[in-house]
Amino acid sequence: MVYIQRNVKIALAVPFITALVIVTGNAKAAEPDWDRPDPSSIRTLSEKWLAGKNPSDAVKRKVESIWTDLPKAADGTELLTRVAMTFATQDRRAAALVEICSRPRDRGPVPAQTWLSKDPPDTADRFVTVNMRLLYARWLTSWSMYDEASEYLSGLAPEDVVDPDSLLFFQAVIQHRLLKKDEALATIERLLQRSDDCPLRYRSLARLMQADLKGLEDETLDHIARRMDDVRRRLDLGRPGEKTRKIEDGIIESLDKLIKKLEQQQQQQAQSGGGGSTQPSNPAGDSQVMGGRGPGRVVKRSVGAKSGWGNLPAKDREEALQQVNRQFPAHYREVIEQYFRRLADKEE
Repeated sequence: MVYIQRNVKIALAVPFITALVIVTGNAKAAEPDWDRPDPSSIRTLSEKWLAGKNPSDAVKRKVESIWTDLPKAADGTELLTRVAMTFATQDRRAAALVEICSRPRDRGPVPAQTWLSKDPPDTADRFVTVNMRLLYARWLTSWSMYDEASEYLSGLAPEDVVDPDSLLFFQAVIQHRLLKKDEALATIERLLQRSDDCPLRYRSLARLMQADLKGLEDETLDHIARRMDDVRRRLDLGRPGEKTRKIEDGIIESLDKLIKKLEQQQQQQAQSGGGGSTQPSNPAGDSQVMGGRGPGRVVKRSVGAKSGWGNLPAKDREEALQQVNRQFPAHYREVIEQYFRRLADKEE
């Protein structure tokens, strides 16, 4: 099976708005609570599973070739590939899924894999389902289908699969992209328990995500921008359903709170300013905080809660963006402008 690795794409897709610092740290890592399986034991399990299917001599020879020259220190990705190829020799469902995961995603709905949603009581069958769930979730994650991938990884533990590093890494990626901060940090910490021999690509990206999440605070413009990006992703995938609308409503509410907070700050600055004329001969630039005593009256702005998502009047939208631009770097304004523009295009 030829599996298309897309770890670089995942790394580029992570929207790091804040500056990240890779912190290696000198603190002693927590004692690992998980371990990697021995490659030879995984080969034995695969051959035992195959023997229970009464394979033909041709299939036996094919499986033998799959496991030929297995390195003693084979990593989890290679083990997962080999067990999936073994399953595909006798299970048509596994063979179809291996084929799906070997090519780019087609436009339209992803193929349903209902046979993976059930946890079979038989140990041999469970050996197949848990590892195929990981294989499929890895592919779904590479194509930004995080909700679906999360469902397939739900309930899986490192000891269940032949590639525990990939399981923890992709769980962390999904949680990071869906802004499940606490869950993601816990998963990353667990992955890094074995950072010394963890695949370099996983270790590097995990530390980036860890540093990123530690600096992320709820209801900030950074947090809002990431939720906007999540809505964009869902719309690109053709998912304008109830969940997406709920996220949109939350974004509007957060923007409303943020704008009101900025207005209150300006009002307090105006009320606490010094005496003297409020009409200086040389007007100050937007980047300066000036004194003066103002009337404290502000204009209430609508962010679309009543008029419809993304349908702010042009004047009100510009005022809101100007308000944000005075308090935050310019690229935040660009994010919001692009977001409203994209939503307007979707409606048209």
